Amino acid sequence: MKPHTLSILVENKSGVLSRVTGLFSRRGFNIESLAVGPCEEPGMSRITIVVIGDDEKIEQVMKQLNKLIDIIKVSDLTENERVERELALIKVTAEPGTSRAEIMQVASIFRAQIVDVGAKTLILQVIGDTEKIDALEKLLRQYGVKEFVRTGKVGILRGSKTVTSLK
Repeated sequence: MKPHTLSILVENKSGVLSRVTGLFSRRGFNIESLAVGPCEEPGMSRITIVVIGDDEKIEQVMKQLNKLIDIIKVSDLTENERVERELALIKVTAEPGTSRAEIMQVASIFRAQIVDVGAKTLILQVIGDTEKIDALEKLLRQYGVKEFVRTGKVGILRGSKTVTSLK
């Protein structure tokens, strides 16, 4: 079993997300990552879901998704060349002095931005693939991670292919 990144083009209507996630839940799939937002088509949204399963079960879920009302297109991006990213915000204990300077240096190495400075904390914003975010979070643990939030993964195909051009 491997992670599959599914891109689902839907009409931007109330209840669509609930129907989509309900289908996964009824079939016993745990959604590893979920991101939703408006896309290039007016009145449409794109749902990006990462779910772990074997190819046969994922194909079955995709067929079921295609039967749902308000679903325009379902594509598995997994076997295609793509760019995937996540966003994370990390609040770290950062006493003025040495630890603050060290955290700022670590942030620089990971191309993270400091988006808030408090008396005893820093909030970092980092954008990247899952491995980059995991590595930064692991390094910052030694300073004391007070809060850690991340978006779901979003992805887009490389080159001239689009999700709507896939079979």
